[in-house]
This record gives sequence, C-alpha cells and structure tokens, in this order.
Amino acid sequence: MRTCCIYAVGMSLAVKQPPAADRVYAHVKQGVLDRRYEGGTLLTEGELAEAAGVSRTPVREALLRLEVEGLIKLYPKKGALVLPVSAQEIADVVETRQLVEGHAARKAVPASPQLIARLEELLARQKEQAAAGDLAGAAVTDRCFHAEIVRSGGNEILNRLYDQLRDRQLRMGVAVMHAHPDRITKTLSEHEQILQALRSGDAEAVVGLIHGHVEWFSHLARGEVR
Repeated sequence: MRTCCIYAVGMSLAVKQPPAADRVYAHVKQGVLDRRYEGGTLLTEGELAEAAGVSRTPVREALLRLEVEGLIKLYPKKGALVLPVSAQEIADVVETRQLVEGHAARKAVPASPQLIARLEELLARQKEQAAAGDLAGAAVTDRCFHAEIVRSGGNEILNRLYDQLRDRQLRMGVAVMHAHPDRITKTLSEHEQILQALRSGDAEAVVGLIHGHVEWFSHLARGEVR
C-alpha cells in the first residue's frame, strides 16, 4: 500500500499503544482534516483530555504541534481555535501545485504502464467513493492521483515539497467537496481526461488539463466558482 493513500492519521499497524500526546495529536488532526472540527471551532484542553482519556499535559503538547503546522491557533486560558482555510492559503497552494505538477507531468510522458495502471486503480476507487457519498475518502484518493503523477517524475526533492502540501490539500479538498458536492462529477471527468492524455503521450495536453483542473481552486478563492 502506498504512503499517500494511508493517510488515516488515527490508524496504526503497531500493536503497542502510541504515546498519549501522539494519540491526541492524531485525533485532533484527523478531526480538522475531515471537518469534524470546522474552522472557527474553539477546542478546550479539558474537552480534548476527556475525549482522549488522557491528562491535560499531552493535550498541550499535541496542540503545540498542530499550531506549528498552521492548523490551529492557541489562546492561553481559552483553548485552541481551528483556523479556517483562507483565500490566500488556497491561492498559495494552487500556485505551488501548478508549478510542481506541471513540471512533473511533462516528465511523466511517455507514461509507464505501471503509472497508467495505478492511476486507473485510483480513478476506479474514487468513483466508488463518490457513489457511496464518501467525500473524505474521495478527497484522499484525489490527492493520491496527483501525487502519483508527481512521484513518477523521479525528483525526490519535488516529491518531498509536494508531500508538505498534503494536509493542506486534503483539508481544502474535503471542504470543497462538502461545499460543492456537484464538483465530484467534474473532478472524475477531468481525471479521466488527464489519464487519456497520458495514455496518448501528449505531454502538453496533460499539462493543460492539470492546470485547468487545479485552477478551479483559484476561482473558489476569488468567489468565482463556476
């Protein structure tokens, strides 16, 4: 199983119970990413400690880690505010994705049979998730689809840079799919087109399709969703 698709933060293959701070961190982070904790929600140490069955000390440690990652803002004696996704954050992520994915797409052509097979598998999974109403799962698979194309370019530095966008992409993707549930149909269609362009070996078509696909988020940030 590939790293990009194992992103259920709370899951672990280890039998040993992870440290308390790690459990709280995973619980809160997954809640933010899948929108159980919406932007603007105020989380208190006491509530989180009770929910996780731990003391407040590991809760504070976990919240400090999440603040560093830009998911929450700590307010002494009040709690932690879940930060909403801002228009500027969307614009910054879109710009970075355009640069990385466009470059990787050109390097991906001609696409290997392994890449084509992997993208076909992910597209089929995303269709199943969409049909089942699993928007959070569809957002994870969407991210995996694009990450596979980036990874196929073979540039480890770009791969790591792209992986740093993972949490932001997932959070934005889930939020968009909930706010615009009709978008999933268009997303699947655009993924089909990207896959077909890769099959045909048309690098410029792949780049153009990816740019148009990702650019939609910029329209969202500017209130120009269409």
